[in-house]
Amino acid sequence: MTRTRSAVLVESGRPAPYADSRPVEVAELSLDPPGPGEMLVRVGAAGLCHSDLSVLNGSRPRPLPMALGHEAAGEVIETGEGTEFAPGDRVVMAFVPACGHCARCVGGRPALCGPGAKANGAGTLLSGAKRFAAADGTRPNHHLGVSAFSEYTVVSARSAVRVDADLPYEIAALFGCAVLTGAGAAFYSARVVPGDSVAVFGLGGVGLAALLAAKAAGASTLIAVDVVPHKRELAGRLGATHTVAGGPGAVEAIREITGGGAEKVLDTTGVVPVLEQSYAATRAGGTTVTVGLPAPGEPLTLPALSLVAEERTLRGSYLGSSVPRRDIPRFIGMYRAGTLPVDALLSHRLTLDEVNTGFDRLATGEAVRQVITF
Repeated sequence: MTRTRSAVLVESGRPAPYADSRPVEVAELSLDPPGPGEMLVRVGAAGLCHSDLSVLNGSRPRPLPMALGHEAAGEVIETGEGTEFAPGDRVVMAFVPACGHCARCVGGRPALCGPGAKANGAGTLLSGAKRFAAADGTRPNHHLGVSAFSEYTVVSARSAVRVDADLPYEIAALFGCAVLTGAGAAFYSARVVPGDSVAVFGLGGVGLAALLAAKAAGASTLIAVDVVPHKRELAGRLGATHTVAGGPGAVEAIREITGGGAEKVLDTTGVVPVLEQSYAATRAGGTTVTVGLPAPGEPLTLPALSLVAEERTLRGSYLGSSVPRRDIPRFIGMYRAGTLPVDALLSHRLTLDEVNTGFDRLATGEAVRQVITF
């Protein structure tokens, strides 16, 4: 049995500032040994993402208490039976534990794995087990099969991708969500091609990764949209040809820049009115891709006729429509080649005890990507 300090969400919906209300408590937990197909990982770095914040603020209900964190890199310490990994391997963890056997996995869409989604919703590992235990005997739930805000964690081997040992943990972690989701959305969901006009709404880690990928794919007009000035400034330094302040005037500004709307528009905010703006900013024949996660049941209103009369496409993108075992190494290769400079997304480094303060920065838009280092 392994002892670990972990950041556990004890109650969702507490008011900000979270540094005062402290919905996340750092607790000492024990970890059962990994079962078959599982492994014990020492976490090197873990990123804070809006998907964590949405659980904390209650917009994405999950079973509590929950050991948070889903974007991470670490070192394998111990393996259960039947894994392809060995102690000492460096891994990046992805937040869908793709079983590899269901129809969606076999069909090349592991982000939509049925058993993986069921386990994530239940707060368990892919096996259905919970490996964390508190001193009072309770079993904290796992967050998306990873629970990376923890010195050690147990994950399914289906959640991990082996990476080179010389890649710093704090950079490697970004590939597990921000880069996989954002770059994948640009490459695979929007299918950006040379000469496209592209607009990205929301310039957090995912949005800026999408912007970098759209640039790498050859977009000729690249418009970055956000309400936060310093994020727009960063987008300009990373290759945006135009920056637009988020708000009521954003759609008209994009239409003016592009002569009627962008060919590909990506919304990474998870805010339904922004998704509606993104659709309105897309030209006839164009594609709108939504990456962010709004609250369950929140309705979307669109002019239905435009889908037919303008041959418009609206599509969702989960995990960037990526295949982690294929795309994490691919995107790391692009980073090493200088075409995906994702290290520019890293805005803050935190200790585990600063996690509530980190969520405050995330909620106010101050941070791009924050990483807890161990």
